[in-house]
Amino acid sequence: QVQLVESGGGSVQAGGSLRLSCAASGNIFTIHAMGWYRQAPGKQRELVATILADGYTNYADSVKGRFTISRDSAKITLYLQMNSLKPEDTAVYYCNRVPVYPNYWGQGTQVTVSS
Repeated sequence: QVQLVESGGGSVQAGGSLRLSCAASGNIFTIHAMGWYRQAPGKQRELVATILADGYTNYADSVKGRFTISRDSAKITLYLQMNSLKPEDTAVYYCNRVPVYPNYWGQGTQVTVSS
C-alpha cells in the first residue's frame, strides 16, 4: 500500500512563499494523475493543482499564476511551490491521486498566511 507524506507547511505573512513536498513510498506519479488539495476550516476539501502522468498541469482559478505543481520521479516526490500567498490560502494541504483514492490521504501539512 502506497503512503503519501506531506511536509513543508508553516506560517508566513501575506506575499510570502512556501514549498510543499509530498513523498510517496511507491512510484505512482508516472501512472496516475496527482494533485494537491486543501481544506480550510469550515470548508470542503478542494483540488487546487493537478499534474497528469504526461506532465500536463492544471490549476484552480484561485491559485493560477501563483502556485506551481511539479514532481521528481526519481525521488518519488510531488511539490507545490506557492508564491504571493494570501490569507485565504490558509488551509491544511494534502496530496492524493486525481480523482482521489481514499486510502492515500495523509496527515496533511498546515499552511497559515497572516495579513
